[in-house]
Amino acid sequence: MGKEIERKYLVHQDRWDAHLKGSGIPYQQGYLLNTAEKIVRVRTAGSKGFITIKGPVSGITRTEFEYDIPLQDAQDLLQQFCESVIHKIRHTLEHDGKAWEVDVFQGNNEGLIVSEIELQSEDEIVVLPNWVDKEVSDDPRYFNSYLAEHPFKEWKE
Repeated sequence: MGKEIERKYLVHQDRWDAHLKGSGIPYQQGYLLNTAEKIVRVRTAGSKGFITIKGPVSGITRTEFEYDIPLQDAQDLLQQFCESVIHKIRHTLEHDGKAWEVDVFQGNNEGLIVSEIELQSEDEIVVLPNWVDKEVSDDPRYFNSYLAEHPFKEWKE
């Protein structure tokens, strides 16, 4: 069984802008099923397509199965079966021997930058890059599945 153990952090805009990062990869993703108990996500990442099935979150761990699918199939699923599609640019950077994924959201979620790091265990020690601002691992508003239905631009402070 696949497991995802992941911490999420907000990214400090100014420090991120000053960081050398490259152009990133465009992502689009939508949800065929989006409930608290399970999600089924379709995603394009550059020239690749994926379908992912995730179970409920317990702490920062959840069951996850991800499979490659043809890019055209992913694009068709996004267009025909997903009510809203998230657009973002993903940057993958290494810090202290760990891969960090930084999502710079576009469209209805523009203005939001979230970083994720996958871990081997929930108690693994993480050295934070200087562009990390605040941990939001336990705040479901920052899950992509939530952002698909409740875009960041619609949030009220």
